Amino acid sequence: MPVYDYDPPRRFVVGTVGDPGQRTFFLQASDRGRVTSVAVEKAQVQVLAQRIDELLDLVVSRSGGTAPVPALAPDGSVDTDPLTTPIEEDFRVGIMSLAWDSDRDRVVIEALQVTETEGVSDPAEAVEADPTLGMLRVSLDGAAARAFVVRAEAVVQAGRPSCPFCGDPLDPQGHVCPRANGYRR
Repeated sequence: MPVYDYDPPRRFVVGTVGDPGQRTFFLQASDRGRVTSVAVEKAQVQVLAQRIDELLDLVVSRSGGTAPVPALAPDGSVDTDPLTTPIEEDFRVGIMSLAWDSDRDRVVIEALQVTETEGVSDPAEAVEADPTLGMLRVSLDGAAARAFVVRAEAVVQAGRPSCPFCGDPLDPQGHVCPRANGYRR
């Protein structure tokens, strides 16, 4: 599979397909009529958003506030449109990496296809070891990265509400709460 490189993308978003509790999460990058959709886990989206935010804060801190990274997503920069359809999964993500390109002032996100390769944690190394793997590489400026984080957090939070007693997700059909049944205090 090829490397899907977007530097920069016209659009890079996270979105879902399906009902809460049954949702499939996608990262979707697009530019010039080309769309790449990769399936990810909800936890991967949560961690990616958190790490991007932390990385941008670190860049600003280390630069003494001179880095071209806004503290918050600029007004009107958060993409709220649905995913581009039809959604055709190019691959399912296994490994992700995140870096700051200080020469170009860009966040670089790499998402590598699920693989059986053990002991490889760098997507670039994994693609060299197995050139049939797909990889999505996206470069974002600070403002676009902050906007991505805002949307990602909103998409994750749009799932099922939490039980006020145990914190587990509530299903529309009902919820067997371990706390209410005496399994946990």
